Amino acid sequence: MSQSINLIVGLGNPGNEYVDTRHNAGFWFLDELARQHHGSFKNDKKFFGDAAKIHINARDVWLLKPNTFMNLSGKALQALAQFYKINLENILVVHDELDLEPGIARLKKGGGHGGHNGLRDISSRCGKDFWRLRLGIGHPGDKSKVSGYVLNKASSDDKISIERAIDNALRVMPDVMSGEMQKAMHRLHSE
Repeated sequence: MSQSINLIVGLGNPGNEYVDTRHNAGFWFLDELARQHHGSFKNDKKFFGDAAKIHINARDVWLLKPNTFMNLSGKALQALAQFYKINLENILVVHDELDLEPGIARLKKGGGHGGHNGLRDISSRCGKDFWRLRLGIGHPGDKSKVSGYVLNKASSDDKISIERAIDNALRVMPDVMSGEMQKAMHRLHSE
């Protein structure tokens, strides 16, 4: 099926100082997905990130955590997608979402970048027609506080809520991998 996913890119920033920050929710998701499917990440310089290959529903799928920092996420995605000839509509980008409360995960195709620098770079380099898994992190309430907010650790309550959203999203991954996006969205958006 043409909608099946062959590449999942988790957005975040590399380095120990960013590991627990809200902006790294995409990395958290990929780490758990790889763990569940016995994948291990290896740094791959030609893809500008850490890559792993896992097997879900009798399908191989690439996982990628860019090491380019958020603002250049598209560079890593583009490198792996071009190398393996993966079309944009077969890519899922997992990212933190200010416009959703912690604990909420939503799946959608296409759209704008909403001020998210990782999405902005991917869209400008590759186009907008990719799938997105949006992991809610909440909003600090004022636009001027966003940068500090996303680059700081979540409160323990928010972290628990974000992890719950990740668990809910992981439960629909077999549907996503099979290209059954409407089924996955219905299940995930009913949580």
